[in-house]
Amino acid sequence: MVIKERMKPLIMLILEALLRRLPFSNQKYQQILEELGRRQAGYLGEKSLDYYYRDLPQQKYMILHDLNLPDGDYNCQIDTLLLTPEFALAIDVKNMAGKLIFDTENEQFIQINNGNEKGYPYPIAQTERHQKYLQKLLTAHHFPPVPVEYLVVISNGYASYVVTGKNAHKVKPRVCKADVFLNKITLFENQYSKPLLTAKDLRKVCRLLVKMNTLPTSYVLKKYLIQKSDLLTGVHCPSCSNHSLVRKNQNWYCPSCVTFSKDAHINALKDYFLLIGSTITNQQFREFAHLKSRDVAKRILLSCNLQCFGQYRSRSYAPKVFPWRD
Repeated sequence: MVIKERMKPLIMLILEALLRRLPFSNQKYQQILEELGRRQAGYLGEKSLDYYYRDLPQQKYMILHDLNLPDGDYNCQIDTLLLTPEFALAIDVKNMAGKLIFDTENEQFIQINNGNEKGYPYPIAQTERHQKYLQKLLTAHHFPPVPVEYLVVISNGYASYVVTGKNAHKVKPRVCKADVFLNKITLFENQYSKPLLTAKDLRKVCRLLVKMNTLPTSYVLKKYLIQKSDLLTGVHCPSCSNHSLVRKNQNWYCPSCVTFSKDAHINALKDYFLLIGSTITNQQFREFAHLKSRDVAKRILLSCNLQCFGQYRSRSYAPKVFPWRD
């Protein structure tokens, strides 16, 4: 049973907003663009595994996609978590081409593609952190000590991989291609046959994880040392790259391509909520959208089906759900 549906990951929405709001000349622009490209590929790889998840017994397996769990000042991001009465399984998906090398001796992960060699963070270390995080979380909330396992699944059917080094025998069982993923599940089922979590426990764990699921919008800005003052303000033109639309005849006018837009402010608000804050006041909206009239700003905000808090000049607005998908 899918408890948390797969949606476009919040961190991808934040990266997309950040690229819209950073000047091309910013020294971190290319680095952020590359991360977005990797995450887009990863997202497609995660979606491709849905073909296999559908064959899991729906009443036994609780499936939670794209979990972002707070870990102090950091974020524990799990591509997919499977929960059963007998065990939990954290899945990390790699949608990468070429030859992938898991070097267990030096704890390195290397991709060789088209003659180019590139190193990436070691996924086994990451999944082990996820394992320990989940074990600690379950203990802290007084759940039975259900075994927590992990897998790195390579979703690109044309990729190859090798596991090398003195600890290869420990890591090989933790890595597989997508087409043998269900065989790995069967091995875990044979290894763990004693139910430890009741149906009530499973529901409680799922509610807890969904409730905890959050990614602070400031996380990405802090990671790249981006200040709010580095961001471009203004309402974007949906037809060109102009950031400075003006309000004219109850529409947004682009002096660059001479076009009008009725709702260009929607994307500006989305960028604000993703990058700057979860609420916005009339003054903040006027400053961000380059509006002069308080009344015009109020009418626009009220038309966006947002939640309202407070009264008069202290009133603020926020999405009813986050991320805001209108």
